[in-house]
Formats: sequence, C-alpha cells, structure tokens
Amino acid sequence: MGEKEKQKEKKKQKHQKESKSSSDPSFKPSSDVKGLRFGAQFIVKSFTVRRAAPLELLRLLALPPTFNNNNNNNNHHHHSHHSNRNSKKDQEQQQHQACSLPFPSTTAYLPTNFTILAHHAWHTLTLGLGTKKSKVLVFVFESQNMKSGVDRIWPSEIPLGEVNRKLIRGLTGCEMARFKFRKGCITFYVYAVRPVGSSGFLCADDLSTILQSVIALKDFLDHTAMLALPSQRSISYSPPVAMAH
Repeated sequence: MGEKEKQKEKKKQKHQKESKSSSDPSFKPSSDVKGLRFGAQFIVKSFTVRRAAPLELLRLLALPPTFNNNNNNNNHHHHSHHSNRNSKKDQEQQQHQACSLPFPSTTAYLPTNFTILAHHAWHTLTLGLGTKKSKVLVFVFESQNMKSGVDRIWPSEIPLGEVNRKLIRGLTGCEMARFKFRKGCITFYVYAVRPVGSSGFLCADDLSTILQSVIALKDFLDHTAMLALPSQRSISYSPPVAMAH
C-alpha cells in the first residue's frame, strides 16, 4: 500500500512539474539547449521529417480545424472574393488564410512516408528489436516575423540526424526552451524560440495550448495512420501547392 501511495505522489509531482514548466519555461542559448536523442538506434538518424501544413499539426494534436486559440486572427475576417484564375490573388488568399489559422508563429516537422515505412521495415527485419518510434518536432517562435525568417532558411525536409546541427544549433542569436513528451510510438519535441536577451514569451498562450494538447493525447500505438494525413495522399509525397480545406 505504501509503495502505491509513493508512486501516486511521484506522478502528482511530475504532473505539477509539467504544468509549471509549461507556464514558466526555462530558456537556454541554442548552443546549450538539449537536442534530439537517438539512443543506440543510429539508423534512425537517416530517417527524414518534413515541414507540416498548419491543418496537419491541428489534426495531430486532436484539435478541430476551426480551433481559434486567441485573437491573432481578428484582423483577417473580411477576405475572400478572389478569383482562382489570378495566381497573385490566390497567393494573397493563402497568406491571409495562414494568418487566420491558429499557431501562426509555429513550424512543425512530421515523419515522411519514407520514415514511417522504414520504421516498420526496420522493426520487421530486426525481429522486433528495431525501434518503431518516430519523432515530431514543433517550434513555437515568439513572432510570425521570426517564423517567416527561419522558414526561409530551413529545409522543407531534413534527416533527423541533421536536426540538432542545422535547425537547433543553427539558430544563432536565439534561445530556446525544450519540452519532450513520449506518446507511444511518437516522441514530441517542442521548442519555444525567442531572441537572446528577451524577457517572457509573447506566444505563451500558443505554447501552453500546444503543450497541454500533447499532454492530453493518448499514446499512439501505430503511426501508419499518419500516412492518411490531409496532404499525404500517396507514398510518393510532394509538398502541396495549395492547402486543401
């Protein structure tokens, strides 16, 4: 009985610690913050992740497409009689749509189809000893401008083994707070990113909502379901030109 109570108390303390860290994250320079961890399964470093569309992140976090976290989109309601024939107007419409979606300062990377299938093949070839766990990366930037600048220099697809060097350490002049959650066969790495020397975090509401959503997720038993995400309709994935909605 005493042992059970001790375990309950430990869980309670862990939950309180998670709640506290989500509201008061500890920022470190990008050169010092912890990166991705691979253990002994080095083959996973060659598996790739790709930049996700906003609706894909919502689906993964089990949030509805109509979810609105704050008033980020108050200024974008009057937009929409553009003709599909004019590509410039289409682009403007897409930009306004992106602004009206939740988490406009967030960039996420999901496993590619190759990675999902490779995990299963590796698991089978090693008679169940190879890991089936994939990684999802979520970067919450302090502003949309910061996200836009970083998106321009970050690749749309990258091997997991290069994430620490190219994405995390590559963000000089920034500091980050790192959160890691194991959810069955998917491990979530969430990074809050702000310029060095900043106080507080302007997108704290978005960060808090994302962390709480990840904590609330049930364990993923099989990530082949991710093959059916909206913009991943086939094995030969190519980034969509326009987002389906």
